Amino acid sequence: MTRRLVLPLCTLVAGTLMAGPMAASLRAQQPPVSTAPSPAQTNPLPTTTAPNPPADPNKSAAPAPEQAVTPPPAGQVATPPAGQTATSPARPSLVDKPAEPGDVDEVTLPAKPAAILSGKAKWEDAVENLRKTFQRIEADLATDGIKPAGRPLAVFTKTDDDGFEFDAMIPVAAAPSAAPTGGDGLRFGTTPSGKALRFAHRGSYESIDGTYETLTAYLDAKDIVVQDRFMEEYVTDLKDGTDDALDVNIYALVK
Repeated sequence: MTRRLVLPLCTLVAGTLMAGPMAASLRAQQPPVSTAPSPAQTNPLPTTTAPNPPADPNKSAAPAPEQAVTPPPAGQVATPPAGQTATSPARPSLVDKPAEPGDVDEVTLPAKPAAILSGKAKWEDAVENLRKTFQRIEADLATDGIKPAGRPLAVFTKTDDDGFEFDAMIPVAAAPSAAPTGGDGLRFGTTPSGKALRFAHRGSYESIDGTYETLTAYLDAKDIVVQDRFMEEYVTDLKDGTDDALDVNIYALVK
């Protein structure tokens, strides 16, 4: 993947853009945005993207074609989508309303109990390291009989030109009272909460720098102050850096 360039804050000047999870640390001396929406709400914010053209009132929408549901052959059981079982629903995102590409949503993130495992990686190995870390968390949860209750998250706690440090998180319904038995550093805590701006990335992880550049430009134009950490929520599973079907929510946490 393209390496994200992250410069020390002391070298920033007005209008400088950085790529990567710490790109939105610009304007550190500006006052924070104070108005926050109610939990589980999203407010799309204006962007430079042109809105969809209005529908032609003289044309009626074509009815959606009916789709027949084909039952499985006798003696066979329908196979659920990847990542799900026949009895478990899809894991929810932190915010109920799906993100739309090109939109910036003002959201309030809830604090959810989560299993957490810290790590560090080089930018070129980001996807592989994150994927393996999530697998370790899943394995530890399965050993302790704890079911995941949300999509995987990565909170970037420290970044530089070569790599990054992160907290990988998987939300759970409730943190157990007993300590984890895995012995690999797994712990329980809560996901970052409070006011945030959500930017949707659709496409390969190798192209995610472009979304961070859009994020940074937006924060700079609006004089919005954010924390020196960013969070990625993987709405679809991380497979490899070239997977064009990847769906990621990037959250900039407002101070």
